[in-house]
This record gives sequence, C-alpha cells and structure tokens, in this order.
Amino acid sequence: MRAGDSAAPAFGLWGWMRWAWRQLTSMRTALVLLFLLAVASVPGSMLPQQGIDPQAVQQYYAAHPALAPWLDRLSLFNVFAAPWFAAVYLLLFLSLAGCVIPRTFRLAGAARQQPPRAPRNLARLPFAARHETALAPDEALTAAAAVLSGKRFRLRTGDGWVAAEKGYLREAGNLLFHLALLGLLAAICLGGMFGYKADRLLVEGDSFANTATALDVFHPGRAVSAADLQPFSITLNKFEASYVPSGALRGQPSDFDAFIHYSPQPGSPMRAYDLRVNHPLIVDGVRVFLIGHGYAPVFRVTDGTGRVVFNGPVPFIAVEQSGLTSEGVIKVPDAHPQQLGFEGVFLPTAVDVHGRLGSAFPAPLNPAVSLVSYAGDLGMDSGPAQSVYQLDTAGLRRLALAPRPLTPGQSMKLPDGNGTLTFTGYRQWISLAITYDPGTLPALIAGITALAGLLLSFFVRRRRLFVRAVAGPDGGAVVDVGGLARSDTSGGFEAEFAALAGDLASGYQGTGSAVPFQGSPPEPDSAAGDGLAAPDELTEGE
Repeated sequence: MRAGDSAAPAFGLWGWMRWAWRQLTSMRTALVLLFLLAVASVPGSMLPQQGIDPQAVQQYYAAHPALAPWLDRLSLFNVFAAPWFAAVYLLLFLSLAGCVIPRTFRLAGAARQQPPRAPRNLARLPFAARHETALAPDEALTAAAAVLSGKRFRLRTGDGWVAAEKGYLREAGNLLFHLALLGLLAAICLGGMFGYKADRLLVEGDSFANTATALDVFHPGRAVSAADLQPFSITLNKFEASYVPSGALRGQPSDFDAFIHYSPQPGSPMRAYDLRVNHPLIVDGVRVFLIGHGYAPVFRVTDGTGRVVFNGPVPFIAVEQSGLTSEGVIKVPDAHPQQLGFEGVFLPTAVDVHGRLGSAFPAPLNPAVSLVSYAGDLGMDSGPAQSVYQLDTAGLRRLALAPRPLTPGQSMKLPDGNGTLTFTGYRQWISLAITYDPGTLPALIAGITALAGLLLSFFVRRRRLFVRAVAGPDGGAVVDVGGLARSDTSGGFEAEFAALAGDLASGYQGTGSAVPFQGSPPEPDSAAGDGLAAPDELTEGE
C-alpha cells in the first residue's frame, strides 16, 4: 500500500455472509449441486433400500458380509433419508430459490415495460427493408401500427417511428422451468415430511390393519405419527402364481394374482380387489403394491407333555429364485421340558440330485421341508430383540436326529422326549409395500409445468420490429423497416421479417414491394448487442 492511501475497509461478518450467499445462489453452484444430487441418487437405484425392500437388504448382508456394514455406515441402504443427501438437497433448494425468485420479480417488472425507442439508422439492424408510399409519414406509421397490433405485437410510438416487440414468453418459459424445478424439490420435501413407507408380509387367510404395530417395517416422515395412518384393513384370501412350464424360460414367473378384500375404514363394507404387479391398490391416498411372494409351511408341534404348543404357518424366505427354495426357522418358547427351535428349507418341487435336495420348479408340485432340530434356551426371555427369520443357537443344542425331508402329513419324533413335529401343509404369502406420498400430485404438476416452460423457451423467439417514416422527395413517405431477434438458432425470423415487411407494404398500400437495403447487414452481436439490448443501447445509432 502506498503512503497516503486509506486503509481498505474490513471484510466483516456481514460481508462474508453476502459473499457466501452470492456464491450459493449462482447458476454455476446450482448446476454443481444438481449434478451432486444426481450422483448421490445412483446408490439408491443400484443398492437395495431399507424403505423399499428390507428382505433384499438382508440378502445383500448375507452375500457380502464384509462390504455390507461399511455401506450401511455410509447410509447407502437408506440413501434418500441420509443426512448427506438431505444436505445436498437443501443446498440445491436454497440455491435455486436464490436464483429464480429475484429473477421472477425482475421479469414481472420487465413484462410491463414498453418496447425500446426505434434506432435512428435501421439499416444497421440484422434485417432491414425500405418502402415508398403515397401516404403522408404520419398516416403510414398509423397504418403500420394497425398491422403490427393485429399481429399481437406490443407497440410504442414516437415522433416519426413505431417500435413493436413480441415473444415475451421466452424468458417466462425459462423462469417457469426453474420455478417448476423449485416446485418439484418442494413436492419431494412434502412427501418426505408428511408421507411414509411400510412393508407387511401377509399369509393367505390372514388380515391386518394399517397401524404402526401391525406393520413389519415402518418408515414415517418427520411430521408423521402413528395416529396419522389411514385406517384401512386388508385380508388375503388367495394367492396364485403362474410359471413358464417349459423352454428356455422354464420356471420364470408369468403372472401373479393376490385376491384380497379391503375396507377403507373400520365399519365399512369389505371390497374385493385383484392385486397384481404394477396394479396397486389405492385406498384413501395410500398405494399398496405387490412386491414379493413365497411359501409359509404349516407345522404342528407337541412338546414332551403332549400339549400342542405350536400350530400355524411360518413364512420361509426365498434364497434361490429358479426353484424358489426358501429358508426359515420355527421357535417354540412354550415347549416343555425344553424350548424347541428348528431351522431348514422348504422345497416347492423337491428333487434329489446326487444325494442333495433341491427344488426343480417354483410351483408346489412336490412340496417338502427339511429341518434341523434344537432344544434348550432360545434366548427370547431376555437380551436384545431377535429376528423372526434367524435362530440364535448360542443357548441351544442340536438334537441327535438326522434331518430328512417331510412331505405334507408326515411327522418326526424328537429324541429325549421332546415331542413331535408334523408338517401339515403350506400356504402362500405375499409381501406388500405400503406408500403414502402427498407430494406425488404436486410433483406431477411441477413436471408438466417444467416441460411447458422448456417448450416455451425452445420455440418462442423474442423479436423486435421498428418502423420509421420520413417525407419522400416526390411527396408521400419513405418507410424504413428494421428487425432483430435473439437466440434464433433454428432460423425462421428472416422469413417472418420478409412476410411482415410485405404485410406492412400492403397495409399502407405502398407503391412498390419491400426493397432490402443493399449490402450485407452486420451480425446481430456487432449491430445491436445480443438482439435484446436495453432501450438506451438501441437509440445510440446514427
């Protein structure tokens, strides 16, 4: 700093805050944040998500026991509820709001402005033509204004000139797109705050009500409580699955039908519905999707005292899709003299391949189960909660009983007087995804609005036309017409200008057709800025 110079003012807290706000609300920052949001959404589409398919997450843990815990620490199994995703989302929302809202007010003010004054020398504009007419200059300008007004140009008149402008919707379309994008983010926020997702496994013959305690998995929005759930109920009467019987696609599913009855609220009559893939049940704004199915073998267990201590279906989870081989566990905590546990597989079409059991087809053509038996302490009376699909064998001992496949109606007697297990049959179960998202309709409206804004910005051209009239040497008037357009990348204004010039000549009954100025006019950038310069820029010509 040279001697005598005054010290620069300190860049205080307020200055840093203004600088940070300008950086955040710049279009460059908005584009970077939009790119980050798109990249952050990729794991949500590639990895199974807890809020959509928790069973797939468990299968991923089983298949990748070393990698899955690290992915879970990074919230990659619940991407859209992760704090880092919310941070990018909120920053993008603030950036767009800071960009778009001030521009909207400026557009509202600009939309009320009149066209700029006509330049003095229309020959310098990208498109120009000259006419001669027998009308006086004022009459020629009045006729030109009538023609342009009939073509819905916005007019401004002055001493010896007429200025006309059209295409204000171009900038409106651009802003409409950005406002719609802002509305889309708000709709997503609305769904995240007041919506919820849940899962429910439902066995044939069973019912459930849409309450937090009756759902297997419940992910409420931040503003949702258990009392906010819609009070409908669903009963699964029957599930049918069809598979390709032969050929290269043998065993592939061809159709699923879940025949249900539902009631929108307590006391309402039950209604029948055929729930299929991609045909959700919509009740009270909630969508219920069919996302999975499987088998629930039915067992009856008597303990060492002869009492029936368990009798019912147990859902087994598929671990192999081609034959729908499923794994599951049975827990009998009320058995005496010891608690009992079983784990094994259900085979819809059991076959013996080289001494090893497997399922040859997903349909139940030859159903069988193979179980391993345990006795002891299940660990359910104390300690952490257990999964219904896993058996904690820490306090159990394996019973000396060789596992053998059981078909419906067969039993196996447990050693040491622990009772008997009977495989009585099977039922089928379905997995339901229950989704309530109040932001769906606003998001649809925002998407349509964004598309409309893009169409306006692509197909509407902002263009200006200027007319000047002076007295001719032989009486009458000499009329000069000039025009320019902005962002006319697809062309078309040249033809429009020629047609407008011809209409003007016809409007004031010129003595000849429109005659273009000789020579090549200068490019728009050098002649009149970007084609939509401010009024002062357009009146500086000679």
